[in-house]
Amino acid sequence: MNAPVTVITGASAGIGWELAKVFARNGHRLVLVARRKDRLDALADEIAGTGRPRPDIIALDLSAARATAALTSELAARALEPAVIVNNAGFGLVGGAAELNRSEQLAMIDLNVRALTELSLAYVDSLARHRGGILNVASLASFLPAPGMAVYYATKAYVLSFSEALHQELRKKGVRVTALCPGPVPTEFQARAGLNYKPRSSPLELPASKVAEAGYRGFARGKRLVVPGGLNKLIPLLTRILPRALVLAASAVRQKRRKP
Repeated sequence: MNAPVTVITGASAGIGWELAKVFARNGHRLVLVARRKDRLDALADEIAGTGRPRPDIIALDLSAARATAALTSELAARALEPAVIVNNAGFGLVGGAAELNRSEQLAMIDLNVRALTELSLAYVDSLARHRGGILNVASLASFLPAPGMAVYYATKAYVLSFSEALHQELRKKGVRVTALCPGPVPTEFQARAGLNYKPRSSPLELPASKVAEAGYRGFARGKRLVVPGGLNKLIPLLTRILPRALVLAASAVRQKRRKP
């Protein structure tokens, strides 16, 4: 049998970086996946410096065609197989859907939705063998529509819905599936999305390290959904009880303020 590993995508920065450190501290052998090999090397060195095994790294663009096949081939060549999949890779774009570059928006769907779906389904047999699971990084955006970031919020709504359904479907196989839904987190995401960001501009904001800790704890307990932060837990509730038109209008105002 190949050695079991935890595969973390989008590990080169932000929440993915912190998730890698949390999983490593808890005894997981890691495979780190992202496009930027230099950043993955730096993270692997940092983890190895704590006395943990140095993670394997695979530099790969998961939005590319046949990326999952390439990952599977690389894992097999190293005699590894996933026990846990952490789908963290993703990006957003701010602006009207009709005005933003269409190819970039479709690439966002490829990464945030298609790649996540493919990776969640590709290794179910090995996840079941090792009594492991899937941690999918969604967002508070999963609960809201957002004029001004329409496609990004829609992709995160998909991640939440898909993850919750998989949680129910795969539990009989002994596979845990958890959706992690953080609020604002200061990472490279804001710059990539083109957001007007000021540190500590929202009471909902949490550091990536706290989000990663909450995500790991929830996953370890087999929780279906993790929303880090006390105030953030109010958002899903409010979206259920407030009129949808009011939620939509408030979301549109917020996105206008975030646009440069």
